[in-house]
Amino acid sequence: MLTLAFESSAKAASVALVRDGSLISQYSQCSGLTHSRTLLPMAEDLLKNAELTLQDVDLFAVAHGPGSFTGIRIGVSTVKGLAWATDKPCVGVSTLEAMAWHGLAAGGFVCPVMDARRSQVYNALFEIRDGAPVRLTGDRPISLQELAEEVRGLQAPVFLVGDGAELTARFFAAQGVPFTPAPENLRWQSAWGVAMAARGQTPGNADSLLPVYLRLSQAERERQERLAAEGE
Repeated sequence: MLTLAFESSAKAASVALVRDGSLISQYSQCSGLTHSRTLLPMAEDLLKNAELTLQDVDLFAVAHGPGSFTGIRIGVSTVKGLAWATDKPCVGVSTLEAMAWHGLAAGGFVCPVMDARRSQVYNALFEIRDGAPVRLTGDRPISLQELAEEVRGLQAPVFLVGDGAELTARFFAAQGVPFTPAPENLRWQSAWGVAMAARGQTPGNADSLLPVYLRLSQAERERQERLAAEGE
């Protein structure tokens, strides 16, 4: 099974080719450029240098959320277009579950975190068992205080990964919560993790692939707050 995976849910963007769980190649970029400018060119170069074409791909995979609303839309739209054009199956996976694969070498508990603003993070907790992350919670937006209390209850350090790792590490340190920060090369979201999280999932087609946001966008929240204030 040859999987072409995409990750664009946060600042870092990446594309990976994975065959039966083995990484063939991965391109990543964290330059701040719009993902709409980087994803497809990276995929094209990746395939070209591997002497492969889109027709050789068996499955397209993408992180469908949570994360940046714009980034998620770009990634999902890209994969929907490729799946439709090639008549190939595709699958969306949790950004947080994909990041949990970065904790394989660390073992124990893995705590992926993405900055959700307002002292909250997008998070799910996992434990590495038999060479794979196993879910302990669902994906959720959660306050740093609530997460700190939950992690303290594990009575073991957690491996912090994700673009919210630095923010969370500062808070955990101040609260005396045990943690191990992921090194820089494992901190950011990756398409390799997306490909690994896609293994064993039931793929669909372009029509069934949808983004998962977990909560309203900031613009929509502000609109609802404004309407609520006007109604008082």
